[in-house]
Formats: sequence, C-alpha cells, structure tokens
Amino acid sequence: MSEPLSRIPGGMRYYFGREAQLRRRIEATAMTIFDGWSYEEITTPAVDYYSLFERGMGRFEAQRAFRFTDLDGRLLALRPDVTSAAARAAATLLAERARPLRLCYALPVFRQQPQSHAEWRRESTQMGCELIGANTRLADLEVLLIAVELLRSLRPAGGYAITLNDVGIFNGIAAGLALDAGRREEMRQLIEVRNAADLEDFLRPFTTAEERRDFSQLIQLSGKRETLTAARRVIFNQQSVAALARLEARWEIIESLGLDKDFEIDLGDVSRLDYYTGLTFKIYVNGVGVRVGSGGRYDGLTASFGKDEPAVGFVMDLDALTDMLGGSNSDYERAATSLDRPPAKAGDDPVAFLRAVLDQRAEGARVLLDTSS
Repeated sequence: MSEPLSRIPGGMRYYFGREAQLRRRIEATAMTIFDGWSYEEITTPAVDYYSLFERGMGRFEAQRAFRFTDLDGRLLALRPDVTSAAARAAATLLAERARPLRLCYALPVFRQQPQSHAEWRRESTQMGCELIGANTRLADLEVLLIAVELLRSLRPAGGYAITLNDVGIFNGIAAGLALDAGRREEMRQLIEVRNAADLEDFLRPFTTAEERRDFSQLIQLSGKRETLTAARRVIFNQQSVAALARLEARWEIIESLGLDKDFEIDLGDVSRLDYYTGLTFKIYVNGVGVRVGSGGRYDGLTASFGKDEPAVGFVMDLDALTDMLGGSNSDYERAATSLDRPPAKAGDDPVAFLRAVLDQRAEGARVLLDTSS
C-alpha cells in the first residue's frame, strides 16, 4: 500500500531552526564534558548482527529493534543500543589498549517498539560514556559525577534527580523465591510500575503475609539514607544484603561530597536491561514525564566477546533533553538562542557591504542579509 509522502512514520520527527540549534549545542556540551574527563569518542555501526543486541540487552529488550535479513540470510538490526557494541569493541578491537578504557559517543538508536506510551520515539540519540576495566567505588562515582556535571551545565528549570539502586537487591530476592525467567520478569514489571496490590498477590505462593506487606511497602519508598535503613529491616538474603552494603558505601561518598541533594535512593527503580550487575541509576528532570537518562555497572557483558572485565557507564537521551530545555525557558535555552539582527541592507556599494559582513563573521557575529534587492 502506498503511503502519503507528506507524512512521516510514527515515532519519527524533524528538528529545524532554533530547536535543531539547541539540540546541537546540548550534544556539544556533553561531548566537551566527556572530553574533560579524558573520554575518547567512539562511533559504532548503525547496522549490526541482531544477536549482538540480544546477547547484550537481553531478548526482551532486543525484540524492540528494527530487524531485517542480510543477503547471506543473517539477521541484522538497526542499532537499538550503543553499550553492547562498545563492549564488543573493547573486547576485540581495543583488547590490547591499556585499562581502564574511557569511551564516549553521541549516536542515534532505533527501536521499532517504544518502551512505553510516554516514550514515543522510535529514533533517538544517546549521549553516553563507558568506563571499562575498573571495578571500584571510584569508578562508579566517576560516571555519577560526570552525569551531575552535565545536568548542572544544562541547568533545567525544574531541577533534576538521579535515583540509585543496585540490581543485586532484586536479583537476591528473585533467587530466594526460585523464580523462573518468565516469573522473574513479571515481578520486575510489577515493581517498576509500583503496583503494590498485584505484587502482594504475585508473592502469595512464596512468602508470608507479613513479608509480602513489608516488601510491597519497600518498593514504594524513595529518599536518602533512611531508605537503606528501611530496606535492612525487610531484606535478609546474602546477595541483597551485600548489594545494600555496596549502595551504602557509594552513598557515604556522595554525602561527603555534599552532593546528596542531587541523588535519591529508589529501590523500586528496577532496570530492564539484562547486562547490569551492580549499581544502576536513572536520571529524571522535574516536569518531564519520562526519564532522560540511565546507567549502571555491567561487569559480565564483555565476557560475551572473549574478554571478561568490569565496566560502568550511562546514557542520556538528547531528544528528551531538547524537548525539555526548548519548552522550559531555562537559562541554558536562553543562552543557546542567538538574537537575530535586523536584515542588513546592501545600499549602493555591495562590495563594501560584503566586506563589512565578512568582518562581522570573522568576529563571530550572527548576520542576516536582505537579499531582495
């Protein structure tokens, strides 16, 4: 069936004018900050084997990709994720480079099925960084501090919050309940949407009434150190307790740096991606209905490509940030907007006029010529 060429597919859009200029400036800000922390830019293929993303993101998330078959019958995909390809490059092309590797990027990703009704984009640009080859509190804090610097540089009018969790907390609970993969994903989804009533019903065959109630209340808590204290009264399995200790160690450093106002602990913010192994975090801006970024530790991903090493990183959604800053009249958006000068008229001497224009451009001025005469 022929489609009207005056329309574009759902989930796609144009950017032009000042909105496109703002988008470019946000990207430049991010890449400058990554460079300031000694991260090296990487560009990954837009088309790759589907199995790369299935192994990296997990089957459930990889199925959102645009998929098609190569001439040799191999299943390909438009890049739905950058981290998987960056991890493969670290384990293969960059295997002999000194560790830790610091990689950064600003690349479009494509997903045939949006993650939710709110996250409607099927093409978006991920700005991110990956720190590969270090498994320390300092490595985790490095990427968190980069995220804070970027957010502070963008100066969102409504403020922002970075919510912290550790995937080991959820994994320990799921292991204790002996859940298969399907039931595990069902529980994860109930936690993510904070559906306490249905979560209690789900847990009924596995726990006591008191444990069900306590856990359902816990996933609705978010805050500062008191959230960890509440979790210790409910969670006792070894894996989850160890994850709580890791999270607390990072929180102590955040508090010592005076950055606790930028962060919250949210044990109900459970990641979708299979490759996370420890710290996870999500980035929210007040007034935006969806998160604008996410990240965490993924120590097992590079092993899929022959080199087992720890890694941590994050991405921010350039398009969501552009929508947010373009509509908020923020300090950043005002600074990004150049005021148009009245159209410059040539007069009787076009050569003298154009020389004056070139002098203005050499000084960095923004010019607008009246070409009607």
